[in-house]
Amino acid sequence: MADVAAKERKILVAVDESEESSYALSWCIENILTGNSNDTLILLYSVPPRAVYSTLDGSGYLFSSDILATMERYSTGVAQCVMKKAKRACEALNGVKVETIVEHGDARDVICQAAEKLQVDMLVMGSHGYGVIKRAFLGSVSNHCAQNVKCPVLIVKKPKTDGRSK
Repeated sequence: MADVAAKERKILVAVDESEESSYALSWCIENILTGNSNDTLILLYSVPPRAVYSTLDGSGYLFSSDILATMERYSTGVAQCVMKKAKRACEALNGVKVETIVEHGDARDVICQAAEKLQVDMLVMGSHGYGVIKRAFLGSVSNHCAQNVKCPVLIVKKPKTDGRSK
């Protein structure tokens, strides 16, 4: 049998601070990545947009630039922690290139735009498992991406635990 060179694959994994996201990344590492030196794993974190505040809050107090700067530092710190944890999960991958991207904006838009711009072969993301009502109000990022991204989308659902010990 002829030795066929493996095709380079770009796999985009959307990460956030949730357990579902961590589970999806772990599942991807264990089940999709084969240690092929042609694989590139791209970890993407979307920093949520800052709520638009007027200079006065509801009680008439001014938001100072210090408070807004503190909120920005907090968002940056969360992004750094999420990426550090995700990269740590990837340490055992031999031969797989790992890249990280942090973008600002609505996760739906950021993920779809990154998948298209980077021309990834697959998008992997977790499912928060919101119920019908919560999903109707908040929207489902995974559903939006599955409907709008051109590449295959793998939505990994974290198994529910029933609370009983084994």
